[in-house]
Amino acid sequence: MKGRMVALAMPGLLLPGVSWASESKKILDPVADWNHLWNEVLIDLFLMGGVFALLAIYWLIKYRATSPDQVGRGPTLSRAQAWSWAMVPAFIFMADDFFLAAKGWTVWNTYRKVPENALEVKVTGNMWYWTFEYPNGVTTTYAYDTKEGDGLVVPVGTPVVLRMTSNDVIHSFGLPDYRVKEDMMPGRITYIWFNPLVEKESWVTCVEFCGTLHSQMYSPVKAVAPAKYDAWLAQKKSTL
Repeated sequence: MKGRMVALAMPGLLLPGVSWASESKKILDPVADWNHLWNEVLIDLFLMGGVFALLAIYWLIKYRATSPDQVGRGPTLSRAQAWSWAMVPAFIFMADDFFLAAKGWTVWNTYRKVPENALEVKVTGNMWYWTFEYPNGVTTTYAYDTKEGDGLVVPVGTPVVLRMTSNDVIHSFGLPDYRVKEDMMPGRITYIWFNPLVEKESWVTCVEFCGTLHSQMYSPVKAVAPAKYDAWLAQKKSTL
């Protein structure tokens, strides 16, 4: 009887663990996390700024001079009142700043952990173009002058990690649609990852001044269906 009770109880004990494991393996969306944090910052600024603006307007009206000859006189505050007026607003601002900083740090730490099943693409920065090398040896680029080349092509639904370096000067790989950016330096490998969830074409631009044609250093980023990506990659491989 005891054995049956233990056997019946085991699924109930294991299910929470299974649920937690599935949640821990869930791939987060950096775009949603950064957008959410930015919205919180904006709401915070408007709320706190609005409260202090209303208080300032109220005090300006209430304590305005009623005649040109009127001389204002501030209230006499006790030491406790003076400390309260100084420390309470400071505490509110500092607590708010620490709260937002902690959330930003949490999002950053989560984002820096690359998902296990991420597609790895090697990116090399040059003056003034990028080359993208895929695991099967396919290499693509994009020419700013002729507008030719595929740029970066990735499959929808698969996280993509970019291992990046530079052949000449410092560049910076900026993907505004995916809310990620990272510097690329000679002799050093850096990385970013993003999670394309829908089919679309966006652009990567260099966001670190790198010379005369810095403004021309951009390339398309095409997120396509997995089947289309596989066909494109196979076609590119066949031409090597």
